[in-house]
Amino acid sequence: MSLRINDIAPNFTANTTAGELTFHDWIGDSYAIIFSHPKDFTPVCTTEFGAVARLAGEFTKRNTKVIGVSVDNVDEHQKWKRDIEAFCGSPADFPIIDDTSLQVAKLYNMLPADAYLPDGRTPAHSATVRTVFIIGPDKKIRLTLSYPMSVGRNFAEILRALDAIQATDGVPLATPADWQPGQDVIVALSLNNEQAKEKFGEIDVKLPYLRFAKAPAK
Repeated sequence: MSLRINDIAPNFTANTTAGELTFHDWIGDSYAIIFSHPKDFTPVCTTEFGAVARLAGEFTKRNTKVIGVSVDNVDEHQKWKRDIEAFCGSPADFPIIDDTSLQVAKLYNMLPADAYLPDGRTPAHSATVRTVFIIGPDKKIRLTLSYPMSVGRNFAEILRALDAIQATDGVPLATPADWQPGQDVIVALSLNNEQAKEKFGEIDVKLPYLRFAKAPAK
């Protein structure tokens, strides 16, 4: 069965480029992003790992750990990291999971519908192992995105979505379409107008069910 928003992210222990880790212990009290790849030394994924490496400081500011998954072994990952760093000009310091067993790909239901996994598999055999999960400190899945082989992921959007998740986490707020940090947010329908004003200050009522407020300072 597919994983759903608010499911507990499956826990696992795996070998990585940073040594053996148990996923929930590694997350600790942070947010986490796990993003997967069908094979090392593939062109689109190299650009994506590079994008994550360049954003390392942004994730750290947001108390968020990132970890990659690829269906090759740690030795191959270490060689690939050198290519990634040469391409993007930044150190790829985040761990990459050795998923040669497809343990994580199967736990997170990443394999394509017609998955056929012979020896000597190619990226096409694990094509939809190109998924992103954002996970909260409570280990619950907050967001999931899956991409086809031909479409590079937009990590600026993933960072924006992370900001939106953190801005609305545990408070009766939501973000509108195309929201960016610092812009107004939507007040949840669980609050009436007076409750909303008491909690968030002045509100801008566009429609009875669409009310905006200033984003609270974090």
